[in-house]
Amino acid sequence: MLNFIDGLWSSCGDERIFTFTTNGLDPALVRPGRMDLHIHLSYCTIEGIKLLASSYHGIHGHRPVFEEIEGLLKNVKVTPAVVTEEFMKSEDPDVALGRVVNFLKNKMVEGNGTRA
Repeated sequence: MLNFIDGLWSSCGDERIFTFTTNGLDPALVRPGRMDLHIHLSYCTIEGIKLLASSYHGIHGHRPVFEEIEGLLKNVKVTPAVVTEEFMKSEDPDVALGRVVNFLKNKMVEGNGTRA
């Protein structure tokens, strides 16, 4: 991996943007000069789900279902990508929110194995 990264740097012009995603790497791979900016991508919070609901379905303001989702998020970890996937499966906002609730309930029953 180190040779690959160093090869990227030597084969490009003056301007470079690389995106790497990982759960963990050797510190030698992520030292300053190799990886200059680290962005932590966390699991979804209720605020994140509300933002996604607004972006994908124009849902603004309070909805009672958000309280249910917030309660489920205390026991289930889910990535924004998975929530987005559920929102994209329906054009109806209420159906989409219901899909998110059902997904979170199923995750809780399964034992909270995270899905990226």
